[in-house]
Amino acid sequence: MKAFKLPETDSIEELAGFWDTHDLTDFEDQLEAVTEPVFERKGERVMLLHLGVKEVQAVEEIARSRGLGPAELLREWVGEKLGALRAGDR
Repeated sequence: MKAFKLPETDSIEELAGFWDTHDLTDFEDQLEAVTEPVFERKGERVMLLHLGVKEVQAVEEIARSRGLGPAELLREWVGEKLGALRAGDR
């Protein structure tokens, strides 16, 4: 049996192609735990938002009715509100 090596690339496309044709269990001896993000989105940061149970349920219901995930809906609402506030500054 031939021993495979993990690819050394940052290309999402190359990695996706590799994993489409390989099984993770064949590389268990080469894997290591990573505690920090591997890929970072430039120009974005994560913000923690605490909501009540009823608020979360409402957001999830509205998002589902629009075919969105809750985070997508909240990003849209924040963008709309910020846009409106900026327009009021003019």
